[in-house]
Amino acid sequence: MRALVTGGSGFVGSHVVDALVDAGHGALVLDRAAPAHPNVGAEYRQADIRHRASWDGALDGIDAVCHQAARVGLGVDMGDVADYVADNDTGTAELLQALHRDGFRGRLVLASSMVVYGEGLSLCAAHGPVRAPPRTPADLDAGQFEPRCPTCAEPLGQGEVDEDAPSDPRNVYAATKLHQEHLCAAWGRETGAPVTALRYHNVYGPRMPAGTPYAGVASIFRSALVAGRAPQVFEDGGQRRDFVHVTDVARANLLALTSPEPTPGAFNVASGHVHTVGDLAAALAGAVADGHRLDPVITGRWRLGDVRHVVASARRAREVLGFEAAVPFATGVAALAAEPAVPG
Repeated sequence: MRALVTGGSGFVGSHVVDALVDAGHGALVLDRAAPAHPNVGAEYRQADIRHRASWDGALDGIDAVCHQAARVGLGVDMGDVADYVADNDTGTAELLQALHRDGFRGRLVLASSMVVYGEGLSLCAAHGPVRAPPRTPADLDAGQFEPRCPTCAEPLGQGEVDEDAPSDPRNVYAATKLHQEHLCAAWGRETGAPVTALRYHNVYGPRMPAGTPYAGVASIFRSALVAGRAPQVFEDGGQRRDFVHVTDVARANLLALTSPEPTPGAFNVASGHVHTVGDLAAALAGAVADGHRLDPVITGRWRLGDVRHVVASARRAREVLGFEAAVPFATGVAALAAEPAVPG
């Protein structure tokens, strides 16, 4: 098999390329950035997928497409909205138009995200499963970080969100990721080609970019510690997440691209184990410590677009895709702490 990997020079994409090559497959990378970690077994074309000319000949001999290219992270403010839409929505539209022009009918695997859910599965003791309303600035300023039941206003508990949960994007990035899913699904319905959306949960691991407003929280914490600063933890550090190692994410992509039968639909790509953001900061602080430990600082600061809890159900990926995460949290965090920093 020969796969096209958009964004294959980036954090997750470069690991997907490695997984493909290690499994004996061909890989063509289309990315506007030069590869920081090139794989000698892959072919690289430096081009911007938003530009139609970049697609000339890109699909020749391609059996499957893995769409990783995207602007990631929550962003800074609404000043980023046009950049997110251009990179994520327009980039995806140009990909799909190229697939249409070439009559491509192979598998399309999309890098989606857990952000499409908004808050995860929320449970009220009195009213059962409810959709948590967006948190208000007044509550957040008062340190009331837990979402409240829209009926009785009591703090909500959490359950595991599965792929059938309604979408509820709560920031620009989330809206563009959901739109990517919708665009790809529309192409799949029109062509009959299989489309798999892999909803990544909080990905961490080697090659994480540092020093940009869009870096993941693990990278931000690690960069602070390496620079001799205590990690600054927003809210009270109790935000519940599923941190999944990037090599596991790459393996999920490989399974979706190469399984004997296509696996269309959406899948949570997660470890199946819950940790808080505070847990992550403390684990990294312990792993990076070199004779002295810089304990995380709980700041109480907040960002309105952040959600409080997203905890994944990994059942469908296990039962249908055959995917189970293999890298334990402690092992992955220790390895990340030992990695050299990657510029953003």
